[in-house]
Amino acid sequence: MKKIRVAVPTNGDKGLEDTVSEVFSRANTFTIVDLEEKKIKDVKVLRNSALDYKSGVGPIVIKMLADSNVNVVLAGEIGPGATTLLEQNKIEKIKVEPGITVAEAIKNAGLVKD
Repeated sequence: MKKIRVAVPTNGDKGLEDTVSEVFSRANTFTIVDLEEKKIKDVKVLRNSALDYKSGVGPIVIKMLADSNVNVVLAGEIGPGATTLLEQNKIEKIKVEPGITVAEAIKNAGLVKD
């Protein structure tokens, strides 16, 4: 039974109906989706605790995701520093289009069955 925890940088707190943020580390929220056997089992929204920082938000966000046991990140552009930290934490990165819903992003990434 394969379980995957996916994090998507999002604009608000609408869960699967929220849209993928244009930015990664400075996204307002991260929608966390638990998948089991290519089916959605649970959805929760984490507030980005690093939003008020002037700099250095990437490492804080990656630590938050790693501490939340995230396996995969779906996002548009991710900078080189954050990419390196994702790799060091063994978190896979899949590129998706900003502006689409979280549900569409998960489907487009091939993580759920139709």
